[in-house]
Amino acid sequence: MSPATTVEPCDFVVFGGTGDLAVRKLLPALYLRDRDGQLPAETRVIGASRAGLDTDGYRDKVRGELARFVSGDQLDSDTCERFLNRLEYVSVDAGDPENWAGLRECLAAREGAIRVFYLACAPGLFGPICDNLALNGLADAQSRVVLEKPIGHDLASARAVNDAVGAVFEESQIFRIDHYLGKESVQNLLVTRFANTFLEPLWNSSSIDHVQINVAESLGVGSRGGYYESAGALRDMLQNHLLQMLCLVAMEPPTYVDRETVRDEKLKVLQALKPMSPQDVERCTVAGQYGPGLADGIAVPGYQEDVENPASTTETFIAVKAEIQNWRWAGVPFYLRTGKRMDRRCSEIVVQFKPVPHPMFPGSEGHSEPNRLVIQLQPHEGMRLHMTAKEPGPGGIRLKPVSLDLNYIETFKRPSPDAYERLLMDVVRGNPTLFMRRDEVEAAWEWVEQILVGWEKSERAPRRYPAGTNGPTDATTLIERDGRAWHEGVTA
Repeated sequence: MSPATTVEPCDFVVFGGTGDLAVRKLLPALYLRDRDGQLPAETRVIGASRAGLDTDGYRDKVRGELARFVSGDQLDSDTCERFLNRLEYVSVDAGDPENWAGLRECLAAREGAIRVFYLACAPGLFGPICDNLALNGLADAQSRVVLEKPIGHDLASARAVNDAVGAVFEESQIFRIDHYLGKESVQNLLVTRFANTFLEPLWNSSSIDHVQINVAESLGVGSRGGYYESAGALRDMLQNHLLQMLCLVAMEPPTYVDRETVRDEKLKVLQALKPMSPQDVERCTVAGQYGPGLADGIAVPGYQEDVENPASTTETFIAVKAEIQNWRWAGVPFYLRTGKRMDRRCSEIVVQFKPVPHPMFPGSEGHSEPNRLVIQLQPHEGMRLHMTAKEPGPGGIRLKPVSLDLNYIETFKRPSPDAYERLLMDVVRGNPTLFMRRDEVEAAWEWVEQILVGWEKSERAPRRYPAGTNGPTDATTLIERDGRAWHEGVTA
């Protein structure tokens, strides 16, 4: 394994430093970067919250959380002690500018260092935190601020959040994170498309029949019920993760891979999405909500029981047929599907090519499967190209579906780093390529809001589906109406 490139020393300030995102993702990611030698000795990680801890208490808490969220073969005592010694804790009330003295004093010890302010907290606090950073003189030209999704809950609120943060930080200092863009397989999609000459001539409506983007989760909402009630699958997954993956599949080749050229091309895709009329919303979208069912053979409650709201109409599933109005993709549908309490955990992009124009082998009519390129994001990162081959043996030609497989771990002999590991280091470097720009976020909301308005006008409740299944039957109808079927991927 080649050594990791060391980044510049910095102070990571994590607002919400005792919360779920921090202890489950951010701190383990920073620990693993420390383990690989990527964090200089001067780098500090500062937890900021209202939990009422001191630094020793925070270190004790993080020690226990690392044991939960970092695999045993990656935990070693020397790295763990080194990382824990980087940690400091300050008590901060994000909405009270008089409560920031501790953070001011902590950061004053390292004047001139790069400061990364990670807002792992509710979006309603993004503006107040940035205001208080400015009032306390903590935001300088070397600072970066990282915003977690969702950026608002509709177009107007997204603009309000962007305005509030933009009043303090320049756009080049703002990193709107979507961890799906940090996944190895998603980044490899760009390389697959643009570094292999045989694919690009086929990457258009002449050869591609349709594209599917599936993100299925086997778990329910768990402890996130309060957040999910105000968000739902449309805001939580479609507006960001799924549309970002659609952009990478559909974008035009940038002149070169640069911090702005890639984002320019993604924006063009979002702007080319066919608008959703009320009739389109009725015909081309399906909302669902999981009810009681079986997960791994165990009876589990429905969503309404999970959130203790028997009248909830929040969607935990959505399927959408989207279209891109440009020359490359005219007539090619993009089917997007995501849901909780599904029958499997699987995230994948499926590019299905058109069938051969003429079945030339005797007896092959209806027996050959279409060529498909399947990019797997989870549970295993990799890529699979489905083809048709001759089955060995005498007695004529018998067609058999086969696949060419690329498994990243087997091929490169090492596990892929977690998406947050890569993205956090890109923030320190000041590289925004894999982050969302303001105009991207607002263009996505502009399109998604048409669906929200359509649902509100129709007053149609989400279709119920039993936990542990592949969603409501209406989603099957949505794609089968076009003579197609959902691709059911690898399970975990």
